[in-house]
Amino acid sequence: QVQLVESGGGKVQPGGSLKLSCRVSGNIYEVNDMEWARQAPGKERIWVASISRDGTAFYADSVKDRFIISRDNAVNTVYLEMNDLQPEDAAVYYCNAKGIYWAMVAGAVRPSSFHSWGQGTQVTVSS
Repeated sequence: QVQLVESGGGKVQPGGSLKLSCRVSGNIYEVNDMEWARQAPGKERIWVASISRDGTAFYADSVKDRFIISRDNAVNTVYLEMNDLQPEDAAVYYCNAKGIYWAMVAGAVRPSSFHSWGQGTQVTVSS
C-alpha cells in the first residue's frame, strides 16, 4: 500500500504565503515524478507544478514566479511554497506521485509501480 498525505493548507489574506507538504509512505523503493494539482469549487482539477526525481521543475503559467516546488528524496516528500496568493488560487490542492514500491504478489515481495493521489488540503485566500 502507498499513501500520500498532504498538509499545510489554511486561510491566508491576498498577498500571503503558505507552504504545502506531501509525504509518500508505504513500502517505497523509489519515488519518481511528483506533482501538485488544484481543484476549485465547480471546476476541473488542473495541474499546477511538477518535479522530477533529479529536481527538474515545471510550472503552470498561472503560478510561475510565485510558487516553488521542491522535494526531499530522503523522506519522500514534495513541497509547494506558494507566495503572493490571490483569491483565484483558492482551491483544494492535491499531490500526485509515481514510483516503485514493494508489493506482495503471488506470495512473494516484488517491485511494482504506483501512481497515487493524496486526499487534498484546502487553501482559502480571503480578506
